[in-house]
Amino acid sequence: MSFKKMSALLLVVILAAGTFGCKKKEAKEGATGAAPAANTIKIGFLGALTGDVAMFGKPTLEGMKMAADEINTAGGVLGKKIEIIEADNRGDKQEGASVTQKFISRDKVVAIVGDPTTGITKVAAPIAQKAGVVLLSAGSTGPGVVENGDYIFRDTLLDSIAIPACIDYFAKELKYKKVAIITSDNNDYSVGLSQTFRDSAAKVKEITIVADEKVKDGDKDFSGQITNIKAKKPDVILFSGYYTEGALIMKEARKQGLKVSMFGGDGLFSPKFIELGGPAVEGSMSALGFSPEQATPETAKFIESFKAKHKGELPGLFDAQGYDAIMLLADSMKRANSVDPKLFKDALAKTKNFAGVSGTISMQANREPIKTPLSLLAVKDGKFMLKAKVPVKMD
Repeated sequence: MSFKKMSALLLVVILAAGTFGCKKKEAKEGATGAAPAANTIKIGFLGALTGDVAMFGKPTLEGMKMAADEINTAGGVLGKKIEIIEADNRGDKQEGASVTQKFISRDKVVAIVGDPTTGITKVAAPIAQKAGVVLLSAGSTGPGVVENGDYIFRDTLLDSIAIPACIDYFAKELKYKKVAIITSDNNDYSVGLSQTFRDSAAKVKEITIVADEKVKDGDKDFSGQITNIKAKKPDVILFSGYYTEGALIMKEARKQGLKVSMFGGDGLFSPKFIELGGPAVEGSMSALGFSPEQATPETAKFIESFKAKHKGELPGLFDAQGYDAIMLLADSMKRANSVDPKLFKDALAKTKNFAGVSGTISMQANREPIKTPLSLLAVKDGKFMLKAKVPVKMD
């Protein structure tokens, strides 16, 4: 073979190898989602789709998707469509951290909505802050979240705002005087809510904490705690944990002849609470930032749209907060005229009197929301029903 032919053949081989290499590289980049499309705004959903806390994650995602669909149908945000990137963290802190990192490094999200729980949000927040990605929790209510930095927000009614309003209502309207506290001490949300209650109750002379018991998530036997509480004759039991233990605590209370009701935060707000507790949880109360009853025009429109998509089913708290989270992010991007987190985070921080479906929302200087009104729901005839709309002062 001549030198010219050999050179030509070698050139063909080199070109072919280069083309193959490029295709291989392109395929690899496509598989890892290297760069977001120019006309897409990627927002990650951080929450559980399986496991015990999926009852909070699934509806949050439903609300997010509903908001994204409405925004995209109306033309998107700044000419771009919102894409929800979802993953299941199974309610596990380590998996929550891993999902958060994947959203940032692989999916190139500009914002993350979640987690609905305080514990996982506290794990994800420093990761998002370091990466310069906005994290907006649509469920966490305990302390230690926004303190991670200026990219961290939430849109839920905070325990620090809800609990004082509830205590005032208990003292003035229900004439409660003696409260027994039960805390799940391996649950960040529960520990934070109980401490908020203690701090707030100390400022109200009509309220006295007569018992302060500890349990753990996963416990089944609460006979000792109820025996101690019964001897103190409280007017109400504050349980700051989740619905599973709450239902079992109330069954034990009824077994021992203790007739008082239970009060808690959104951790009690689940059909499972009623399913597990049965008649024992009648009268039990949950403080929320949302109720379909006595709806504002914005909330009423949301309810009808939700019912149309879900065969007449009413939306819950986490549906509404997930929906509001996407709407808040879209609103801040429009006001900043940018989808760059460095810019729209500042617009989000300046949000005032946003008419959300879960209440009117204003961001404080620390990026914590003030929401009004508070909805106090109580179990009546096997369903959560609105007991009172409690106004919250908007500063």
